[in-house]
Amino acid sequence: MAIEIPEAPVPDAPNGRRYEGKVVFITGAARGQGRAEAVRFAAEGADIIALDICADLPTAGYPGATVEDLAETARLVEAMDRRIVTSVTDTKDFDALKAALELGVNELGRLDVVVANAGMTTAALTWEIDLEHWHATIDNNLHGAFYTVKAAVPIMIEQGTGGAIVFTSSVAGLKGLPFLADYVAAKHGVTGLAKTLANELAIHRIRVNSVHPHGVQTGLTVPELHEAMEPRPDLGLLFLGSLPDQMSQAEDIAAAVAWIASNEARHVTGIQLPVDLGRTNR
Repeated sequence: MAIEIPEAPVPDAPNGRRYEGKVVFITGAARGQGRAEAVRFAAEGADIIALDICADLPTAGYPGATVEDLAETARLVEAMDRRIVTSVTDTKDFDALKAALELGVNELGRLDVVVANAGMTTAALTWEIDLEHWHATIDNNLHGAFYTVKAAVPIMIEQGTGGAIVFTSSVAGLKGLPFLADYVAAKHGVTGLAKTLANELAIHRIRVNSVHPHGVQTGLTVPELHEAMEPRPDLGLLFLGSLPDQMSQAEDIAAAVAWIASNEARHVTGIQLPVDLGRTNR
């Protein structure tokens, strides 16, 4: 069967509302980078489908997002006179994720951009990672990302208007950062998944890229990472960037995601975009 190729998108006007009439699906949207992305896309005219587990994760050393956090994301989007459909859903539950996305698309009418952002991490030397932590990190970061696109891609192809998918990977998806073997393995997997999808979906004018932050100030700390580095300052040096700022803000990542998903980047697909304070250049 012949594939109908969508028309080429028109480049966005600089400083315009690049997402008027479009719908953006974001996982892990209750706080941090996900919330910043929801707010940024809404500020540029998009309606939002926002999903988050809103629960503590058993293997994480920090508290999970809450229903109140997700409600605050909704309030911030609605304050910009944009629509938002929220769902308390675990990205590791494919059936629930698919149902939540379809509900949002039915209510908002379409799907143009997917931001696979949900994730988590812990830290330990590789051979000291227990099996529960290993599987939880792979499930949350890699399986959840795959389930997100498995649910979204058929909708985008059937819609026939192209679009963009952006994966939140990490510097750990490009470098062998110590103490993070499970997270590194998962995020390298996310990076590879994005590369393959970019090739498969190009004919449909669906662009696929990954964004690679380093340290982002979101309040989601990993205290065991700092503890592990204390006796190994040689390995701790591998986390340093070259810019003088110690951390990025969630809005820095949201700005990069909003650009790479826009028609300004209409000929950019299959790349790994570091937003990392120069870490990958060292």
